[in-house]
Amino acid sequence: MIDLFSEFPKLGDALPHAQLADLPTPVERAEGLGDAVGVDQLYVKRDDVSGKRYGGNKIRKLEFLLGQACADGAAEVMTFGCAGSNHATATAVYAQQVGLRSISMLLPQPNARSVRRNLLLSYHCGAELHAFEKVATCDARVQAELKRHRVETGKEPAVIPAGGSSALGSVGYVNAALELAGQVARGEMAKPDIVYVAAGTCGTAAGLMVGLRAAGLDARVAPVPVTDARFVNAAKMAELATETAALLAGRDPAFPAMVFSADEMGLREGFLGEAYGLYTEESVAAMRLFEDAAHIGLDGTYTGKGAAALIADARAGRLRGKVVLFWNTYNSRDFSEEIGGIDYRNLPRAFHHYFEEEVQPLDR
Repeated sequence: MIDLFSEFPKLGDALPHAQLADLPTPVERAEGLGDAVGVDQLYVKRDDVSGKRYGGNKIRKLEFLLGQACADGAAEVMTFGCAGSNHATATAVYAQQVGLRSISMLLPQPNARSVRRNLLLSYHCGAELHAFEKVATCDARVQAELKRHRVETGKEPAVIPAGGSSALGSVGYVNAALELAGQVARGEMAKPDIVYVAAGTCGTAAGLMVGLRAAGLDARVAPVPVTDARFVNAAKMAELATETAALLAGRDPAFPAMVFSADEMGLREGFLGEAYGLYTEESVAAMRLFEDAAHIGLDGTYTGKGAAALIADARAGRLRGKVVLFWNTYNSRDFSEEIGGIDYRNLPRAFHHYFEEEVQPLDR
């Protein structure tokens, strides 16, 4: 179900699309959780169940990114992330589903059980995995890998940016905001005043801002940075939101023209901790509270930190009288059976240490 195409029919012809997600995802009132943190009307948007095999926020972006790759006749896609990247894993899963091979260019991150699981699932889905110690080293290798694959397959892989965060990828979250507007109109939840969402590469939050404005929903997005300022900052987010709106308006003049400024982004900072992928006491406490009060799973890298911001604001009284929506971008699908028989030593040696060394203390 693509609400964007229903609202703006010309976009259905102008934007290649691969049907991957199970939409709409549910929106649920979390009364017990709201009582626990002091929010009268707290809802959760369940993008953790956006796909039957692997959920989370990346699938919405991949519907358009992989759709374009298929339309362009690509045989492979190359993408980027850290070792346990949800995006790289989702790309491996859904590229395989549409008949493409995937190549993951991966940087180090603090060890966690989720890193191990994602690496094994990516391998299981046939992803070609490359490890790099630094961004500069990875960047220097990209062109050589693109050339090698072009020679081997006759076609250059389609390049998908980290997190799927491009104007085209963000279209998936423009559609998500329109989907939410439909749920509000049908009475599935009250109109939100504020939407909390973890922000790693800006694409999800930028798409939501565009979509909410297009839908006429006066809701403030509160992006919670979970990576450092190189990857998520107000200027970058505003630029991406503006580019996303321009892409859609260029394909269908009925889509409203929009320009966003850095001052509008409203990043809710202070919850990253020491580094990307390193859990914090606050993120772990948020994970436990969501599980205990709402039976909703989160992770320590992304959604736990987003939830920690919501909880801190609620307990400080900043959300009193507000309708609050937490957008759950986590993958809650269990794929343990798929990876249960895989020997990690089949992976490239550079990834073995994630299985041989202890995970970080807060993940034990």
